Parts: sequence; C-alpha cells; structure tokens
Amino acid sequence: MKIIYKTAFERELIQIIDYIAQDKKSASLKFAYELEKSILSILDNPLKYKQSIYFNDENIRDMTYKGYTVIYEINFEKELIEIFKIFNRNKPL
Repeated sequence: MKIIYKTAFERELIQIIDYIAQDKKSASLKFAYELEKSILSILDNPLKYKQSIYFNDENIRDMTYKGYTVIYEINFEKELIEIFKIFNRNKPL
C-alpha cells in the first residue's frame, strides 16, 4: 500500500503547525514528526482505526492524534490510503 496526502490535508496541517509554532517551534516540529509516524503506522493495518463518524463508508476512517482527527480513505483495489483531512476535534467539519 501507498499513502497519498491530499492538498486540503497538507494545507490544514501547515496551518496547525504554524499555529503551534507561534508558541513553541520545537513543539510544532515534534507534533509534525509524531503525526507522520502515526500516519505511516496505518500501512501496517489500514483498518486499525474506527469507521468515520462523518461519512457512511466503511473504507473511510478517523484516526485521532493529540486532539485532532485525521480522516483517511482506504482503496484496497488501488492499494492506496488517501489522507484527506485533519481538524481539531473541538471544531469538527
């Protein structure tokens, strides 16, 4: 399987990292690094996280990480995992 990051996810992640960096740059770098590790762990077991509460599709999953939700879709046919959204759980879609 391969992971693809959608433009919307990348844009939202940059905003989050910039926000964290305003307080402490090292914390923003640590957040980005550890989030990337968590996302890469999806490759070991794509069904590891629960089905999304925002979409009625068993292949769309919600990964939670430090107060944020990362939404991704599994495409078994194409062997792809598409990461398409990240947001603060207190400010959902």
